[in-house]
Amino acid sequence: MKLRLLLKCIAPVFVAMSISNAHADAPLREAGLAEASPEDAGVDSRELVRLSQWIREQKLDVYSLLVVKDGKLIFERYGAGASRDSNYELYSVTKSVTSMLAGILIGQGKVSLDDSVATKLAAWRPDLRADLADKRNVELKHVLSMSSGLHYDFKPKDDPIYYAAPDRLKLAAETNPKAAPGAEFEYTDINPILAAAMLSAAAHEPVERYAKASLFDPLGMKHAVWTRADRSGLVSAGWGLRLRAVDMAKIGMLVLDHGRWQGRQIVPRTWITQMTSPGVAPYFGYYWWINNIVQNEPEFDAMGFKGQFITVLPERNTVIVMTSVMSVDGGLRDAKNLQTFRQMVNGYVIPALDNANHARPSAQRRAALRHELAISAHTKGVPGAQVDPTDLPSL
Repeated sequence: MKLRLLLKCIAPVFVAMSISNAHADAPLREAGLAEASPEDAGVDSRELVRLSQWIREQKLDVYSLLVVKDGKLIFERYGAGASRDSNYELYSVTKSVTSMLAGILIGQGKVSLDDSVATKLAAWRPDLRADLADKRNVELKHVLSMSSGLHYDFKPKDDPIYYAAPDRLKLAAETNPKAAPGAEFEYTDINPILAAAMLSAAAHEPVERYAKASLFDPLGMKHAVWTRADRSGLVSAGWGLRLRAVDMAKIGMLVLDHGRWQGRQIVPRTWITQMTSPGVAPYFGYYWWINNIVQNEPEFDAMGFKGQFITVLPERNTVIVMTSVMSVDGGLRDAKNLQTFRQMVNGYVIPALDNANHARPSAQRRAALRHELAISAHTKGVPGAQVDPTDLPSL
């Protein structure tokens, strides 16, 4: 009887351990993305273990943190109950993915950077012709570089552009010019609404459907969902996309390989260069940030509200991905979540990449990494910002 009771008590523990180990050792089976240990890629895993420990010590609410080196996933950390198959609200990382779609459509000759917002959208939505009349000089390149010069009075809470607007494009069309197109950089979410409409018009289908066929499916993405369409059916190109962390990594890898994926040119090479080159602002291209995380070497990144990142380090052939809920205090380029991520990358990941001479494979290091990842998988940090239902990882 006592033995039976003991087995009954410890059985769930062994089952949980088996599930955890099975997940940790499961083959990735992701097209174009293999797995390797950090040391096999010339990376010092001890720095990555220290990073994971630091995240736990700081009680940071990090759902996923991935490092891809030379096309191989060498570090894959999940927390707060998230997993490899979880997708996440990317917020403004959506813009960076949208830029790639713009590049594909431009390469196909379906739209041009010089296309007028008023001309294209008045043909697509004749009911908005009068509202768009004062935007004849606003072109797609201005929308993608955050230099349209359009003013919108954003409300601090429950702004209809984000929540309840039945027709976001009408709100965008009704905005007033306050600066000449191309004259000033101003990060405003009016621009990606116009982008979503222009790209949908060019593709002759909703931009999210075009994304699936031209980008998500070719890269073998799973559970990709573009949410928050308004009542007219238009999504924003500025938020609402949900991807898995491994699929975010694929976006970074596509940038690293100049738009190629497994030998196939998905995004034109010339567009990758344009997209990641300074425009009106020295730190911003077409919906991609430049030297925003790492300042002393080439670096491109996508970043989203509350702490979502794709960072590309071309000279190191490395991509770093994070999803989290961290503090948004501090403004666009000084938010606390951005400062924290900079500390992670510059203080831990880059030293791990730089320490190739001490990246010696050993059973002890593999065990230490596996142990730390197992602990982190069951650790939930303290959210640094309000957690909305859309912030939670889902399958």
